[in-house]
Amino acid sequence: MIEPPERIYDLLIDAVPTAACADEVLIGLTWTLCRTAGGIGLAMSPGTATRTLAWPGTLAGRRLAELAPWVRAWDPFEATVGMAAINAALNPGAVLAATAVGLTPGPAANLAVFHHFADQLAGRRVAVIGRYPGLDALELGWDLTVIERNPGAGDLPDPAAEFCLPAADWVFLTATSLINKTFPRLAELSRAATLVLMGPTVPWLGELRDWGVDYLAGVRVTDPQGLRQTIAEGGGTRIFAAGVEYAVADLRPAGG
Repeated sequence: MIEPPERIYDLLIDAVPTAACADEVLIGLTWTLCRTAGGIGLAMSPGTATRTLAWPGTLAGRRLAELAPWVRAWDPFEATVGMAAINAALNPGAVLAATAVGLTPGPAANLAVFHHFADQLAGRRVAVIGRYPGLDALELGWDLTVIERNPGAGDLPDPAAEFCLPAADWVFLTATSLINKTFPRLAELSRAATLVLMGPTVPWLGELRDWGVDYLAGVRVTDPQGLRQTIAEGGGTRIFAAGVEYAVADLRPAGG
């Protein structure tokens, strides 16, 4: 059954407890961090500059349940803060995260997810939503298509998803799609593929299987202090060497 697009946001917001508060919200160049007494939640920053936000200086001390509905906003900064607040509420104590398979970083830690599935990708049609630094250097014997909102050389633009995803064997979908509201449609287009939702923005929620997600490839925080410093100093892929590790959870039914 195809879920209504808005229900994914109902799920995320309803899962946030009412009492927890944000101790800090930090919007870095690449990542946004929301810190609570229980841990840290991440979301990918918009990647654009602005000097006119109305709320800087007011977020610390606010309840996560107040910030979480911002994920519905069409303003990219508000939606990012909302997603980081949701992940701060859900991810630090998530059983799914704790039991997920940790990945060996390797020389390019941000690409560990692709190495993890490498044996299953050879000879397959693979679509990756989002340009991951260093992706072109991977030699996995796959038939690779990269779809990117801001396409570079060799990338296809957003509309290509309508044509490419239904024909793909595997789809690696950035969880930033939850922030920019493309997730419901991209997940629907990927129904015939093995779908991996990936990145530091991933919420560790098993219910994402209802949208056809087969695997969650999210992160676990390994060094909160180092992670905060790296984000504050403009870190992008550097967080995988100084603060987080990738882990993979299988959402498929037993024997799937």
